[in-house]
Amino acid sequence: MGERDVVLPVVGLSVESLAESVLLHLPALTDALVETIYAQSPAYRVMDAVPRQDLWRSCHDNVARVVQMIADNDDRFDAAQATGRRRAEQRMPLDDVLKSFRLGGRLVWEAMIEEARAQGAVDSEALLDVASKVWEVVDRTSSQVAAAYHVAERQLVRADERRRSTLWEGLLHGRGKDRAFVQEAATVLDVPIDGRYLVVAIDNLVDDECTTSSFVRRFAAVRVASAWQVRPQTVVGLLALGTESLPKALGILRDVVHAPAGLSGVVNGLVEVNLAYRQAMLARRTLPAGQIDVAALTERLPEALLLSAPELAGQLVQTWLVPLTTVPASERDLLLDTLDKWVTAAGSVRRTADLAHCHRNTVINRLHRVHQITGRDVTEDGCQLELGLALRAFKLFPA
Repeated sequence: MGERDVVLPVVGLSVESLAESVLLHLPALTDALVETIYAQSPAYRVMDAVPRQDLWRSCHDNVARVVQMIADNDDRFDAAQATGRRRAEQRMPLDDVLKSFRLGGRLVWEAMIEEARAQGAVDSEALLDVASKVWEVVDRTSSQVAAAYHVAERQLVRADERRRSTLWEGLLHGRGKDRAFVQEAATVLDVPIDGRYLVVAIDNLVDDECTTSSFVRRFAAVRVASAWQVRPQTVVGLLALGTESLPKALGILRDVVHAPAGLSGVVNGLVEVNLAYRQAMLARRTLPAGQIDVAALTERLPEALLLSAPELAGQLVQTWLVPLTTVPASERDLLLDTLDKWVTAAGSVRRTADLAHCHRNTVINRLHRVHQITGRDVTEDGCQLELGLALRAFKLFPA
């Protein structure tokens, strides 16, 4: 006799015979367990994830296996493992699944007690031994359920992440025009199909999951739904503005983002997310190296245009500024700074002098020096637009 075998002190009465007797009432015991689970585990009713027939079959197979293991000490966990996998796929919380196994263990124990009493008197010590064996089997079975559940859960998470990544990449590369695709994307990402959207592209962050979760909470607080995707070099955010304004969203981003980033203009619906993504990436490129800020496309349109047409940007620099690179660096930087303030002051000598903190005659002398070096008279009408673009291009393409 094995060390776990238990024989009750009644002639012919053993754990095996009790188990065989309980198995004769398996359908009724299964019915009772299903009703107990519905009564004591509300998740099975509220979530409606497990069909009643599925629950009945699972209870039937697991009770049968538990009773058989109690009788012959032969570990057979096929039913438990199948239940663990299936409940994970059905998104049933593991705590509720394990609770159902504890309820089943209690019913099996009660059924065996009733059988023992029906077949003859037994002493309390023997009943305690049977109880120990029942709960040992239930514990081992529950461990197998949990293990199978966790394996399936990890597989589901990986599959969900792959599907989510596929949907993101599809949106960023123009599949938003496919109605079925965009509906699935909206469901999975939990954002509306239509409405006003922004896209933000942020240089990849440290502790991405924690950071993006905080972004979601921050925007949710102002009724802006958001979704985030961590890509190899960039964290991309999708902001469903609703009734909120672009400046407000930009203010939040500048408060929470501590890395170089670009923000698109407002686009209409998920169908235009690919356009917004290109805009966000373009806006990001307008930031000078080392500058940490959220560059909004609406604030940096000239720079974005220059980046979109690098040949024209180079021609502007060549025409207006390249000759200045021949003078000593200290003089060059002084003249470039004066030209920048000249453009900001809309060609006003007095305002330029105020901005440069110098006398107006100093400004005139510096502009004359620029004329000598470049051959271009910056005081002529109509030159400020080209000069301003040239100065921006020079910052974007310092080489």
